Amino acid sequence: MSSSIDPSVVSSRRNPPAVKASVVFMSLKRDIMLGELIAGEPLTELDLAARFQCSQGKVREALLQLQEEGLVRRQGHRGTQVSACTVDEAVEMFRVRQQIECNGIVRALRYKSRTLISDLRGLASDMVEAAKVDDELQLAAFDRDFHRRIFRDADLPALDPILHRCLVHNHRFKISRSMGSRDLMATALRHRAIIETIEQCDVSAASQALHHHIATIVDFGPTIFPDADQ
Repeated sequence: MSSSIDPSVVSSRRNPPAVKASVVFMSLKRDIMLGELIAGEPLTELDLAARFQCSQGKVREALLQLQEEGLVRRQGHRGTQVSACTVDEAVEMFRVRQQIECNGIVRALRYKSRTLISDLRGLASDMVEAAKVDDELQLAAFDRDFHRRIFRDADLPALDPILHRCLVHNHRFKISRSMGSRDLMATALRHRAIIETIEQCDVSAASQALHHHIATIVDFGPTIFPDADQ
């Protein structure tokens, strides 16, 4: 009795699905954000290609994406290394972020799109769900999407990559300085006050709520934003 074998099954065994550059990028980003890859650690294309079973071209593409977010440093013949996460850079990025976002939300409320509030509510719900399953990295990703969604209505697209980099480094710094487990649900729910002020179309209150939100993200907030109420 002969058995028939699906040719597509045989083919998939011989040729496993190609790993995309986005998979390499997200995996390395996760390891860097969570501190599993430490500052200064070398990242070689050959080793990473072997690890992910993909071409060096895919690895190179992923490393370029990580460089754009400031998570790695590519230094020619010295190779690629995980970037540092210093207090000095964190402070400056918090300041840059505060200026970009608080100016941006004023513009956003002038030109608010019809879907802004519903989009923000959806992202706030996504953050709550991520908090329920203790997924800090996914929560941080939704958090970044939330802030960038507000800024999108400011119609200042050239500044969005700068804001995105600041958000990534803010979250990396926050995670790296966490001692033990954090209250992820409290982090998710902090965004409701911002939504409420946007719903009320109160420009002053929205700007203040966002300023307070940024200033109280980490413990040194009061030292760089001394006018923020704790």
